[in-house]
Amino acid sequence: MTLVGAGAAAGASYVSARNTILAGVQDPAMVQLRDEVRTYLPQLTLPPDQRQLDNMASSLKGVTTVVFGSLHSRVGLNPAEIPAGLRTAVAGGTNVQFQRVVEGGRPVLYIGMPLLRYGAAQGEHTGIEVYKTVPLTTQQAAIDQLATRAWQMTALALPIAVALALLAARQVLQPVRALNSAARKLGGGQLDVRLPAKGSDELAQLVTTFNHTAAELERTVGSLREMEADARRFVADVSHELRTPLAAMNVVTDVLDEDADQLPTDTAVAARLVSSETRRLTRLVQDLVEISRFDAGRAELRVEEVDLAEAVKNTLAARGWTDSVAADLPTITVPADPRRLDLVIANLVGNALHHGAPPVEIELSTDDATVSLAVTDHGPGIPEEVLPKVFDRFAKADTSRARSDGSGLGLSIARENARLHGGDIEAENTGDGARFTLRLPRTAKEER
Repeated sequence: MTLVGAGAAAGASYVSARNTILAGVQDPAMVQLRDEVRTYLPQLTLPPDQRQLDNMASSLKGVTTVVFGSLHSRVGLNPAEIPAGLRTAVAGGTNVQFQRVVEGGRPVLYIGMPLLRYGAAQGEHTGIEVYKTVPLTTQQAAIDQLATRAWQMTALALPIAVALALLAARQVLQPVRALNSAARKLGGGQLDVRLPAKGSDELAQLVTTFNHTAAELERTVGSLREMEADARRFVADVSHELRTPLAAMNVVTDVLDEDADQLPTDTAVAARLVSSETRRLTRLVQDLVEISRFDAGRAELRVEEVDLAEAVKNTLAARGWTDSVAADLPTITVPADPRRLDLVIANLVGNALHHGAPPVEIELSTDDATVSLAVTDHGPGIPEEVLPKVFDRFAKADTSRARSDGSGLGLSIARENARLHGGDIEAENTGDGARFTLRLPRTAKEER
């Protein structure tokens, strides 16, 4: 744009100077011809003969000719050399006309004027036409020199213009780039980003609007975070307070379970129901306490080298699942917290046994960086609409099932434990069931 602007400015200056130079020649020449013709008019009679045409042409300065019908002066300009357009304009008009042409590489100015008679009719054409040529060689040389200087000046000024344009563009684009960078930071979660608003133009107003938007967003997000923290703290406190009375209730329900066979039938059913619901409530509170530790960032990891195959066997044996699960367990060691690893395996296998269908299979595999433990069942699988949120808290694959033995937090806690180790858990459908795959790093998290 700078180059185009500089070229346009140089071109406009050239055209203006050229017109000025040419007007300085053609206007005086036209006036001079008109005055010379007026001076000679008293000697002219109508219609003129050849001698009068010759005398008139000879009396005029420069290269001229006088034309009347088929007659023309025998000295000076040859009428055949006059541009046809100029002849037509003079023959049909009442004003002095001119036309510039190039002949033999040299510019020439042709001037033509009709002789008018003022009598009954205003400006009646007498049929006499006077033509004159003026060479423009000197003027053209001046114009060429002017063009050369104009382009030289443009070439000299162009680098300065480009530098000034780049400086101006930088002054304009720098705030835009800063605003774009700030918007990216805000989108990335840096809510305290602000920009200084300079001036009072539209860009400064935009920066002010951005700052207000960011401040309002930071305030809103801060409020939501405080509310979320309060809610989690409340759940953690309530769960913690419930642990002591639940422990006492479990002792009582254990006694009731042992003596249920000696109680009347209805009383025994009620005792077993109370015992079952107490255990379920206990598990829910334990899971809530556990998940609140993750939310508060207080979950501790006590890592040691664990034989994963042995850990799986212990988990199955402790819960009486050994005969319900087919396991392919090569010896693989992995750095892990044994207690948390047991919780993860128990959650995955228990989920497959309770919500899938036999056979439930466990397979261990490894590569250079990762150890994988896959738990596969052959049940109905996970509905596709539930699969993306199967690890969400209190997510249910079957919404028609209002109650279940689990707390609804098992898979969520399992994934939190896996991520605490630096790994993860993935869920997928195999076509004839569901598969949950635990992946753990082969090296401890802090060593990677």
